[in-house]
Amino acid sequence: MDYNTVMELPAAGDEIETLLGVLERNRRTFAWKVGGLDAAGMNAKLGPSTMTLGGLVKHLALVEADMFSHRLLGRDPGAPWNKVDWDSDPDWEWRTAAYDSPDELLKLWRDAVAQSRASVAEALQDGGLDLTGKLVWPDGTSPNLRRLLADMIEEYARHTGHADLIRESIDGLVGEDAPKEVTAP
Repeated sequence: MDYNTVMELPAAGDEIETLLGVLERNRRTFAWKVGGLDAAGMNAKLGPSTMTLGGLVKHLALVEADMFSHRLLGRDPGAPWNKVDWDSDPDWEWRTAAYDSPDELLKLWRDAVAQSRASVAEALQDGGLDLTGKLVWPDGTSPNLRRLLADMIEEYARHTGHADLIRESIDGLVGEDAPKEVTAP
């Protein structure tokens, strides 16, 4: 799949094309909402919230690594995630994003997305959407790739809405779909 050409969902795609198309469209829209900003833009807050675009970028990089490296394949999510004491600092990614430059944040996210794509491609070859992830929930069940993709789409949808509001407060950028010139992360 050419991730830079995913502009719209296929009109009559199969389940894999549709799920991946929705996820990629959400990634592109998020990239548009957080792109082209300096450190002040990445650290801007809206109202009483402490959420920033930089925090959102770092959080989604973490969720990408956790969802498809750790939960799906049972692998170490890699640095910086495996160096954090999550029990004592559960909001680490949100808190530390202010110390990272926009370029560092976007690179971290792009690298996580690239690794996620590779992990999903591997899982699709090894068992398709029914491949059961390595994560075991407290009730003893494990989510399959289909469920993890749906969870990731939900994560992007929620946070792209946050990004939309914050970005509009910074420079008035509004809209639902990224312009064609915006590339996938």
